[in-house]
Amino acid sequence: MLKKRTFTVVATFLLLLTVCVNTFAVSKPGSRGEEVKKIQTKLKNWGYYSGSVDGVYGWQTESAVRSFQKKNGLTVDGIAGTKTLNAMGISSSSSSGQTASPNEANIELLARVINGEARGEPYEGQVAVGAVVLNRVDHPSFPNSISGVVYQKGAFTAVDDGQINAAMYASSRRAARDALNGWDPTGGAIYYYNPRTATNQWIRTREVICTIGEHVFCN
Repeated sequence: MLKKRTFTVVATFLLLLTVCVNTFAVSKPGSRGEEVKKIQTKLKNWGYYSGSVDGVYGWQTESAVRSFQKKNGLTVDGIAGTKTLNAMGISSSSSSGQTASPNEANIELLARVINGEARGEPYEGQVAVGAVVLNRVDHPSFPNSISGVVYQKGAFTAVDDGQINAAMYASSRRAARDALNGWDPTGGAIYYYNPRTATNQWIRTREVICTIGEHVFCN
């Protein structure tokens, strides 16, 4: 009788685990549809994926998702769940109620860039970094989405060194909201750098607009 009860408990646990995984996993190997196309398009633009944008979540898509997850400090499971989709700037199609809206996802991603690049800077300087991201979204030389700008290869040190996943300061989220609401302390800048640490000589040739805290903002 004890063995039978133990088997029943284990079987029930495995069933619940399967239900939980299926509930929170949004796109995964075997999935098809528009969400998969969005994932493939993003990963292809960022250099993680070289296959066709066909809406089929095959091994190439899974491998690309794993690479993206590893690069961005996410759980590396090859499944595009809520956290992975939010990091990509994609609104999940799941109806579980666990998914952020597109605007919330943008706020979170922008806040993470601000946090990684400018925590410790004056508040105006934090908003300014967010404004640069948004100015790039509107500029024809850059991707036309926040996630595209943030994950453009080599664009932000915080993405390259993992600081985008650092513990979040409350001011970073406030700064993201202020930037999205239209505050631009830079006057339209699309670049910025710290003159004490910048090693790229090209950036020093750009037209300076203003200096806020440790950052020089320029075009």
